[in-house]
Amino acid sequence: MSDQNPTIGQYLIQRLTDYGVGHVFGIPGDYVLSFYTLLEQSRLEAVGCTREDCAGFAADAYARVHGMGALCVTYCVGGLSVCNSIAGAYAEKSPVVMITGSPGLGERKHNPLLHHMVRNWRTQYDVFEKLCVAVTELADPTTAFREIDRVLAACKRYSRPVYIEIPRDMVHVAPSESPKYAQPEVPCDNRALAEAVEEAARRIESAKQPVLLLGVEIHRFGLQDLALKLAETAGIPIAATMLGKGVVAEKHPLYMGLYNGALGQQEITRYVEASDCVVLLGAFMTDINLGIYTAELDASNCIYATSEQLRVRHHHYHDVSLHDFLRELVARAPKPKHALPPAPTDWNKAPFTLAPAEPIRITRLIDRLDEQLDGQTIVIADIGDALFASTELTTHGRTEFISPAYYTSMGFATPAALGASVARPEARVVAIVGDGAFQMTGMELSTLVRRNSRAIVIVLNNGGYGTERLLHPGEYKFNDIHNWNYHQLPEVLGGGVGYEVRTEGEFDAALNTAWKSSGPSIIHVHLPKDDCSLALTRLGERMQRQVVGG
Repeated sequence: MSDQNPTIGQYLIQRLTDYGVGHVFGIPGDYVLSFYTLLEQSRLEAVGCTREDCAGFAADAYARVHGMGALCVTYCVGGLSVCNSIAGAYAEKSPVVMITGSPGLGERKHNPLLHHMVRNWRTQYDVFEKLCVAVTELADPTTAFREIDRVLAACKRYSRPVYIEIPRDMVHVAPSESPKYAQPEVPCDNRALAEAVEEAARRIESAKQPVLLLGVEIHRFGLQDLALKLAETAGIPIAATMLGKGVVAEKHPLYMGLYNGALGQQEITRYVEASDCVVLLGAFMTDINLGIYTAELDASNCIYATSEQLRVRHHHYHDVSLHDFLRELVARAPKPKHALPPAPTDWNKAPFTLAPAEPIRITRLIDRLDEQLDGQTIVIADIGDALFASTELTTHGRTEFISPAYYTSMGFATPAALGASVARPEARVVAIVGDGAFQMTGMELSTLVRRNSRAIVIVLNNGGYGTERLLHPGEYKFNDIHNWNYHQLPEVLGGGVGYEVRTEGEFDAALNTAWKSSGPSIIHVHLPKDDCSLALTRLGERMQRQVVGG
């Protein structure tokens, strides 16, 4: 920026850059074209998408990989189209900055009926006030800079989406002066922190079978190293929730696997539920994470720490952050006084043996894919068996498994592959998506083709909504969808390579070839209509009563 005060639009771009944002996803529209012009002139790259909700999913995945994401859409027809994506980002604590244009303040005189408007000027703002941790309309030049700083700081601090609305006649306004924003101090009750750490440490030290259960917030707030140090110092085995899968390398010698109540592996479930000290760090206690509430965790045996609350057994501690608690607990270095029983951490799989002529099935597909993964692979799983089967994959590092496992919005994976590819262009991104979910947002493959991304999209084609078939058994036509020749989409889109797969041998050949490709690939996998993973079968059995029984 020059010595002259920047405009409101320029300041917003500069502050996004300061937070490490390098790309903005979205679709331009007339109410936000002035800001898009500034984007084109800046260091930020505008990434055009096929739909606004896809831009939201892409920004969400970018944020999970990169630390903060951003999207930019026009007023109402663009903004309201992205509600679901932003809701998912809020539910799963993904720090996304939503930027939207709106009618100029000068245009609003006498309340004219301008296009895109719904009900009144505040409708879109009011909607996103419910979906974001902080919102602002940059309508006052004297406060605009402070508002930008306030909202972006909230995005970073709470790891949740925020909303910034810019009337189009304010984009190029340069405030004559604007006081610098002062970052509010996060309250910390040092006495409560000390007491919580000491109580937690004593519980760990006296426990006969302590275990760490890590959730997604350990990644969102960059606490992996501290969590691992706590486990390694104390020699405590580690499990993760489904939403927290991949938060630490799953080849770590202390890592057991996913804890998912009765839906998970029995030996892990037994070990965690037999623990007399479960240290839950950054974990959401959702129905999916808890195996549709089949988890049997006694609160009197739990230390529960998240960014929003801290509880040691039945004692609640206030004004203690997750970071401070974990840092001080690591410094306290608790070590159990008892020899711990052996944990099921040695879970290396038997080598995969290809049966080339056998029809491909989901569990065999996952076993074969697992062999291909390395430290430069990011797996993105959509909802349904794309997610439940994929929990058997082994991640090699951090943030290598992404899925909306709590909010469970179908159609996430393909646009999320775009976001992850932009965030880490050197990585091999593999998106696993059901045919139903792909038909919702799969045309974002077009953007992957345009950018010549190295993403591989695996479409699981079982002719419909497989999860719903389990939840509502019977010959219901509404669970079936029209069949597409997914492997022929690269011909339509003018780029990429498609593969059609029916056998294990064909999948093996397609995966090997796609892995060597420098551009996007789509692998169309034909699966039997009734084929599903064991995890999904268990889920269906647990949920049938709630869904159908009324």
